[in-house]
Amino acid sequence: MDWQDINDAIFNGDIVQTSKLVSQAISEGETPKDILENGLIAGMAKVGVKFKLNEIFVPEVLIAAKAMHSALIILEPLLANSGVKPKATIVVGTVKGDLHDIGKNLVVMMLKGAGFNVIDIGIDACAETFIDKAVSSGASLIAMSSLLTTSMPSMKTIVERLRQRGLSDRIKTIIGGAPVTQEYADHIGADGYSQDASSAVDKAKELLGLL
Repeated sequence: MDWQDINDAIFNGDIVQTSKLVSQAISEGETPKDILENGLIAGMAKVGVKFKLNEIFVPEVLIAAKAMHSALIILEPLLANSGVKPKATIVVGTVKGDLHDIGKNLVVMMLKGAGFNVIDIGIDACAETFIDKAVSSGASLIAMSSLLTTSMPSMKTIVERLRQRGLSDRIKTIIGGAPVTQEYADHIGADGYSQDASSAVDKAKELLGLL
């Protein structure tokens, strides 16, 4: 299997071709782990690089992510049966008081494309929802999004509640969104900040010791 073919199909957002090539790789005896890493993750990594360089934009990323998702549907049962585990579990959501989800959805797709198990708790999520879901799923990272300055204090609440419950050592936090800055992350005690979806993958790997 020429992995570049799968990389290109994902990058071009070609759902039919991506699914066909992944099925072909399976029939040729490639392992689910190799298909995931050399095909899907490598393809989305290329998308992330181009997005970070402003060479492609949100619509192209969304289309590529749909192609990647079509391959994951085929691959996930095989990955489970082969014992391949996700790199880590991450809870992602838009914080209380904010109904925006495009940025969050991009982060979810990029993290999935990088091999993480992602639990998307949606929009307008309170601190208890973030933390309880992280605890019940064994997540090691909470990723919060906010597009409104009025909802940013919800991020501080989540960080504080984690600390109060004695969970901040094993559950890291990362924040992002248009009005959010590294300075704000430092101010509220968040473990990390990301300015875009692609950078969120790198920061997640850094915080979880996967770089």
